[in-house]
Amino acid sequence: MAGSVQLLCLATSSGVPLYCRSKGESRQHSVTAFQIHNSDPSVWLCLCFKNIPGKVGPYCANSLFPWLRSITLIVMSSEEDASDLYLSRLLDNVFSAMVLVIGLDDLVNLKNVERLKRELRACYKLIDSLLAASDWMGDLTLCVDCVVSPDAAILQEALEVFVAAAESNFGCLMVMGKVVVATEKWWRLAAQEVVLLAWLVGSLAPSSSRDYPIYLPHGSPTVPHRLLTFQLVPGVDVCLLCGPTPSLQQVQSELVERFWSPLLEPLKTCFRLHHSSFPACSPLHHSIVGLLLINREQNKNLFTLQPHGVENTQQHGAILPPESRRSVLRQLYTLAVSAYFPADTPDDEPALHEEFHAGFTHSPSECYVVAEDHKCYGIQTQQHQLFLTFTADTPTFALRNIATKTLNLLTKEVPF
Repeated sequence: MAGSVQLLCLATSSGVPLYCRSKGESRQHSVTAFQIHNSDPSVWLCLCFKNIPGKVGPYCANSLFPWLRSITLIVMSSEEDASDLYLSRLLDNVFSAMVLVIGLDDLVNLKNVERLKRELRACYKLIDSLLAASDWMGDLTLCVDCVVSPDAAILQEALEVFVAAAESNFGCLMVMGKVVVATEKWWRLAAQEVVLLAWLVGSLAPSSSRDYPIYLPHGSPTVPHRLLTFQLVPGVDVCLLCGPTPSLQQVQSELVERFWSPLLEPLKTCFRLHHSSFPACSPLHHSIVGLLLINREQNKNLFTLQPHGVENTQQHGAILPPESRRSVLRQLYTLAVSAYFPADTPDDEPALHEEFHAGFTHSPSECYVVAEDHKCYGIQTQQHQLFLTFTADTPTFALRNIATKTLNLLTKEVPF
């Protein structure tokens, strides 16, 4: 799983690099990109040289947005679990992250390369978090990562009145870049916008308050809005989307303490839950060491590598380290949605199709993987997808039963 990811952003007409961001061992790589003579201006040839004699990594280069003639994005990866699905969604997310932070106009009308390079620096933290993808899954699933709080009803009520008092309709409560509760109109934003707003807040350095100009890549790519954030307790922020009013100082001085100081303990509980993503109800099966639950109708994720709580992390699944469990879940999700689970729309047709024996005309709704150091199971219903990683000694015949019971538990007792 060790490897690197390198992202290049180029001015299409000249090939001038606008930025290069990387993850992993990218210092060992030298990348050259140039336009093919007499080719379409959006087509670039990318050559990647690895400065280790005798070792050549499995690199992949892609570019999207052929209608956007001004810039070209190229991603290369030597990571073993870098799928086409991941790379294409990475490029899409990176482009939308650039729109989110600096707007579409400056990307489409590239008049001053040096000025654009300076403006793009504001995107680096968000882009780097997309490359790292360490604590969240939304970059791959395009569903926002969430935390289920036992105090959700109280927090939702407080958020609604707080947002109304600030004369806005768009607000949410986040813990470490994961959404706890949000207003109805926040959920009505495009799924990618909800994901990127959460990642933006999660990628920024902690701050007591922020007044951050942002663009909505789908809803308002050329007209900016203001993203106001206020730290309620360390790691927990309440966020607003608004226009020219109210001022940051007005909300900070008149509304934050008034609506949120009575909820100090529920807010602290949210922070304690951000690793496990949901409270301990009935205990999950001891063999589960990684979990990804997706609410397909609401575009939400529950993702955890600590399904039994932080205190039991060492007891369960010590053979497979957290980074491996994360990679396994991402590979399982990619395999399932690319090859097996039916797509919701024609635009999302699976890239691969499993050949079933003659006489089987149904679409699969479950799949499993057995490896030397782990086992996995995926299950899809009309509303949910559940992906689980198990310890290697879990009996294969028991995987389906455990997965079904876990899905019922999380959707009925949590619920999600």
